[in-house]
Amino acid sequence: MGCDGGTIPKRHELVKGPKKVEKVDKDAELVAQWNYCTLSQEILRRPIVACELGRLYNKDAVIEFLLDKSAEKALGKAASHIKSIKNVTELKLSDNPAWEGDKGNTKGDKHDDLQRARFICPVVGLEMNGRHRFCFLRCCGCVFSERALKEIKAEVCHTCGAAFQEDDVIMLNGTKEDVDVLKTRMEERRLRAKLEKKTKKPKAAESVSKPDVSEGPSKVKTGKPEEASLDSREKKTNLAPKSTAMNESSSGKAGKPPCGATKRSIADSEESEAYKSLFTTHSSAKRSKEESAHWVTHTSYCF
Repeated sequence: MGCDGGTIPKRHELVKGPKKVEKVDKDAELVAQWNYCTLSQEILRRPIVACELGRLYNKDAVIEFLLDKSAEKALGKAASHIKSIKNVTELKLSDNPAWEGDKGNTKGDKHDDLQRARFICPVVGLEMNGRHRFCFLRCCGCVFSERALKEIKAEVCHTCGAAFQEDDVIMLNGTKEDVDVLKTRMEERRLRAKLEKKTKKPKAAESVSKPDVSEGPSKVKTGKPEEASLDSREKKTNLAPKSTAMNESSSGKAGKPPCGATKRSIADSEESEAYKSLFTTHSSAKRSKEESAHWVTHTSYCF
């Protein structure tokens, strides 16, 4: 069967060799890493976040992943280390003024330059297209190129001025070695946070069980209760004659009896009889009904 009609088969047509390994297009891989969300495989759109391993996500996709934990997806393995929204950092990206997006190719008659990136480094001006290594600061979220951090060495962020350390620098879409280093840092950081929480709990319990003792002038005096009562009694007795003397002096000046004193009648006082006769309580002011006239008979016109 076959090989009739004078056809001569070749060796590669008869003998099947090993399959060729399919090579991944580097340009397509870079476009997928820097322009699409690692979790939802959608185009990156603000707000864009990055995890502690340097992968890029849409914030909406991360929130949906955290809320819907029942659905086990294949893409969820890429975000299995994200336990809460605190494990991601919102990125502050600088727009590329030369990027036109899809506006220039509305008719389909233009070639899309995949190497033209949406974002650039605000210090050096390099495009964030995967050709250059980029990193972000975990403390503030600002994104820079690795060249900018090496050439302009500083302990403060170039844009916002926030202080950072070496552990805060996380490489975006790094190599396998970079990912391994970031993973060890992440595990150490989370263990440190757990230990701090455990140490804080017993301290809080001690502070609740022990009441705070105030220091200074309002300090509580320690001693026997009998001694304290005796001291208070002595103070009261010492203050009593002073207060009575002050009341007497004030009543003598103003001519009014002090508060709480008993009222005395003028008849019992040691004043003169002429002074006493001015008041109705004196015996001279008291008349009988016969001696006292009606008010009508007071006038001289009544007969």
